[in-house]
Amino acid sequence: MNKILLEIKGTQRIDNQQDKIELTTVGTLEETADAYIIKYTEEQEPPKAPLNVCIKICKNEKSVEMTRSGAFNSCLIIEKSKRNLCHYGTEYGDILMGISGHTIEGEYIKEKGKFIFSYDIDMNGALVSRNEVRISFRKNRE
Repeated sequence: MNKILLEIKGTQRIDNQQDKIELTTVGTLEETADAYIIKYTEEQEPPKAPLNVCIKICKNEKSVEMTRSGAFNSCLIIEKSKRNLCHYGTEYGDILMGISGHTIEGEYIKEKGKFIFSYDIDMNGALVSRNEVRISFRKNRE
């Protein structure tokens, strides 16, 4: 398992509006036979406790699994050209969402890499948002 410096950029489009989130943090990268597994901690506004995030990107670029654990848990499964029902935990209870995957791309060369994936979120069959996540990383030199 390698320590890495992560830059995560998320874009969410709702109707004609766009919202961007950027996060720079440290985490770990583990490479298995069939996937890359990125783990990091996401700080929250006090008094909320931090969330532990795990992103598993399959090397065949067919799926991504994002799990968040902490006070509220969620697991989003993104598969190219497929819709999955996923639970997203909130302080008001779990929400059942449809996740339709589009793009999953990855590049990892020695010390650095990047992953890009995009997906739509729907509730009750109605489109809620179009999303794209860009993750770039490099091995942390300590």
